[in-house]
Amino acid sequence: MPKMKTKSSAKKRFRVTGTGKVLMNPAYKRHNLRKRPQKMKRQARGTRVLNASDARIVLQFMPYARG
Repeated sequence: MPKMKTKSSAKKRFRVTGTGKVLMNPAYKRHNLRKRPQKMKRQARGTRVLNASDARIVLQFMPYARG
């Protein structure tokens, strides 16, 4: 059987931790930042853990992410 392919878009946007949680970068940090509150820009730094229902969808796009 051929190998299953990982969705390139998911591969670029998400990472999976050793415990199986999915990490994401917060949205709305690319442009038009002068319109955004400082609090929102500060809280959008770094990465966040995706909630379980969304993580289940993302992991379907990444068949080899769980190891």
